[in-house]
Amino acid sequence: MQTLQTVLPDAAKLGPRVATVPLRGMDPVAALSTQLGPGPFALVLLFVGAGADLPQLLNRASAFFGQSAVAGCTTAGELGEDGYTDRSLVAVAFPAMGFAARTVLIDPIDAINTHNMIAQLQEIRQDLWRRAEEMPQELAVLLVDGMSGCEESLVASLTGGLGPVRIVGGSAGDWRVFRQTHVFCGERLRSRTAAVLCLLRSRMAMRTFSFNSARPSRTQMVVTRADPAKRAVLRINDEPAAREYARLLGCEVDELSPEMFATRPVMVRAGGRHFVRAIRGVGPDDALMFFGAVAEGMVLTLAEESDTVTHLDTALSGLAAQGTPRLVLGFDCIFRRMDAEVRQQTRAISDLLAQHRVVGFSTYGEQTGGMHLNQTLTGVAFYDPLQT
Repeated sequence: MQTLQTVLPDAAKLGPRVATVPLRGMDPVAALSTQLGPGPFALVLLFVGAGADLPQLLNRASAFFGQSAVAGCTTAGELGEDGYTDRSLVAVAFPAMGFAARTVLIDPIDAINTHNMIAQLQEIRQDLWRRAEEMPQELAVLLVDGMSGCEESLVASLTGGLGPVRIVGGSAGDWRVFRQTHVFCGERLRSRTAAVLCLLRSRMAMRTFSFNSARPSRTQMVVTRADPAKRAVLRINDEPAAREYARLLGCEVDELSPEMFATRPVMVRAGGRHFVRAIRGVGPDDALMFFGAVAEGMVLTLAEESDTVTHLDTALSGLAAQGTPRLVLGFDCIFRRMDAEVRQQTRAISDLLAQHRVVGFSTYGEQTGGMHLNQTLTGVAFYDPLQT
């Protein structure tokens, strides 16, 4: 007997809504609320660009979205409805008709009691199930202080309590200063070793993804001395790390820059795949400071130059192969944006993001499953729910 599937007639009311406003306005939160339209919302995520008065903004958010869970972070740039944007406020609101949510402020993340965390997350999952049994899909959105250096250990601690729940998220930014980032949960504003976990149940079909256009070259190097606690590589091939990296690129150490790190990153191999391990900058004694875990004996592979526009077009089109997403929540590494700027591809990539309804922010790192990644576009696509 054949089973027929039909889209729920009110699917448009179930899906996430998005709004983007400039921060320079008189009352950006009020403008944002008007664009989002009436709630109620189970959760409102706010991605805040450079120059915001965060305490005032959160106070206004509490006034306008007081019946909703509110969470978010500062950014290294935003992804709005028209693609890349800066100094703006982006909101993704999850209607209560289609979602149930709980938020957890984790502070500090460098001293988590894993046993207690697992118990707390299991209790929250059970509570959400009791409240929204008719919403079968589960998702966890993780926003982390981008300067904490603790993403790997945090994700490992959360995985035990979340079980099969899919995790996606990003590390907060501070434009491109790399000094102090913020996360918030309600009006509780934190920086340095804090994170916010948003647990969702939904009627919407969801698909998580992580896209990486970088490809390994044949040029490899070995980390011969490292300080894992500081994510610092001190020596490569038994030479000062920055000098050896510069030599392999054919430049001088004083020519190394964020743009160079973005266009010629290094990669590590794990689980049969290569992943970018992004370099944050040059440290004392020509060390290389990273945005991800490093260790002595690690083999680093220099990435080849790649066609990011074609790769992104193919990858995002794949998300729509069996139905167009209502919205794609994306966490896009700031080094991807820098790479696009250097190659004069910003407009083309921005247009692709807008075309495929990708909204979110530029990050200092991305989380998916049990991994912390660099230089990816990671996120989740929301589709119309189906009934049998």
